[in-house]
Amino acid sequence: MAEGNKLTHLNEKGDANMVDVTTKAVTSRAATAMGTITMTPETLQLVVDGSHKKGDVFAVARIAGIQAAKKCSDLIPLCHPLMLSKVAIDFEVNQDNNQIHVLSLCKLSGQTGVEMEALTAVSVACLTLYDMCKAADPHMTISNIHVTSKAGGKSGDWQLEQQLTGV
Repeated sequence: MAEGNKLTHLNEKGDANMVDVTTKAVTSRAATAMGTITMTPETLQLVVDGSHKKGDVFAVARIAGIQAAKKCSDLIPLCHPLMLSKVAIDFEVNQDNNQIHVLSLCKLSGQTGVEMEALTAVSVACLTLYDMCKAADPHMTISNIHVTSKAGGKSGDWQLEQQLTGV
C-alpha cells in the first residue's frame, strides 16, 4: 500500500519493512476477493454433481481457503498476523463458461486491513480445486484473482462495480 507516492513496506533506505500500525485506531475492517478456475464441462459436472472420486471438492476447497486466510502472515513476509473474526468462502458456478468463481470474505476489528487474507483465501481455494481435479483435467486455468471490496480503515470503503453476488 502506498501513502501518497511512498511505498509503506520500504523504509527510508529502501529496505523491506513491516509497517508499524501501533498508533492506528482499532476499527472494523472487511475485504472480499474473487478468482476464477476454468475447466472442461465434464470436470465441472463432476464437481457440481458431487460425483468426483475424491469426494466433496467444494467442502475441501472451502476449508483450505479458510485455513489459508488464517495463515496469511506465515506465507507473505510483511503481513501482520491478524485475529480474524470471520472468513467465508463461496462458489458460483458458471456452466456457460465452464467456470467456478471463488469468492472470499474476511473480517476483523483491528489496526490493519484484511485484503491480503481475502486474496490468499481465494488463491488457495482455487489451488485446491485444481489439485483435486487435475487428474481429470490437467489443463484447468486459474485467473483474475482480485480484491472486489474493502471496508474500514483510513482509506475508506470501496467496491468494484462488477461483482458477483457470493459472500
